[in-house]
Amino acid sequence: MRVLALNCGSSSVKSVVVETATGVRVFERARELDAQGHPGALAALLGELCDQSLLGGIEAVGHRVVHGGERFRASVRIDARVLAEIEEVAAMAPLHNPANLQGIRALQQALPGVPQVAVFDTAFHQTLPPRAYLYAVPYSLYRDHGVRRYGFHGSSHRFVARETARRLERPLNQLQIVSAHLGNGCSATAIRGGISVDTSMGLSPLEGLVMGTRSGDVDPGLHEFLAARLGLDLPGVTALLNRESGLLGLSELSPDMRELEQARRDGHAGAERAIESFCYRLARTLAGFVVALDRLDALVFTGGIGENSADIRARVLELLGPLGFELDPERNARHGADSNAEISRGGPPIALVVPTDEELLIAAETAALVEGPGSERLGGREPGGDGR
Repeated sequence: MRVLALNCGSSSVKSVVVETATGVRVFERARELDAQGHPGALAALLGELCDQSLLGGIEAVGHRVVHGGERFRASVRIDARVLAEIEEVAAMAPLHNPANLQGIRALQQALPGVPQVAVFDTAFHQTLPPRAYLYAVPYSLYRDHGVRRYGFHGSSHRFVARETARRLERPLNQLQIVSAHLGNGCSATAIRGGISVDTSMGLSPLEGLVMGTRSGDVDPGLHEFLAARLGLDLPGVTALLNRESGLLGLSELSPDMRELEQARRDGHAGAERAIESFCYRLARTLAGFVVALDRLDALVFTGGIGENSADIRARVLELLGPLGFELDPERNARHGADSNAEISRGGPPIALVVPTDEELLIAAETAALVEGPGSERLGGREPGGDGR
């Protein structure tokens, strides 16, 4: 089956066309958003697929959908009801669900009659126990309004957990890891035996770590304080925390870690401030997730920053020294590419760099729903798995 996997993110649109029988990618693009936003990026994607005579051969489309609330514990075929329910929880993922819906509607219009599948970031985290997902607010808010921790980047964390087991040649159900997905959006997840048991993002993708433009954790009292001091309403405060904060806000320069690392080397005080806060908050969260596990076998870095920034990984492992991590500088400089992905010495615990592939997992999930069980084994093996 030829599947288009579409990932409309907060800062980019990624697309991959996969022949699921072989795992071969026949098309792959990642477009950063410009002034035309998601509509412009989607129009360009569809134009390119037409130009390469690929659009007509697509047999199914899989969409990354960030927030599925408690309604969706697994991937689903998209129909009018599913679309309405994705829209209903859009307020909890304001940078993502509206973009995901644009992608779905654009492909429905371009490919009428072709099956469309929603693969939810939140589904992987539906295994969290109540002690991890409940907030200390009146329980009626959970019971009546679904106020709880949902978690995100589920497709990435799920893929990376399986791929880590494959690279270490160990059964996934015997591994206990913490996965750090670090990009424009950042999250960490404690994974015990392939099951998510705690994660850093919450009701929305705003909670947790310092991110590109998102604040991560703040005192809830900050909303009232900013409303009084700046004259902002609640949507204004939420927009400030989502779009003007994080690395951008701390550095007063850029949300892009690559630019900040260069600026720090040039002596930019704001870049130093942002990077150090990013690393400290990340290390503190990673260490805390050990509580959710019986032991820590491995810490896995993934995502654009996690896979490519040797300096960030080195600083985080330095802060995590009390847990027994010892960096191997040469392996780290090569991003673990010349080993089984390890960038540390000794252990356990060990540290690894494992590239994520959310689009491949989306393609596999889509094929499984459209063609039936077994079709998710791309080219003879499950994505991120060992083929057994």
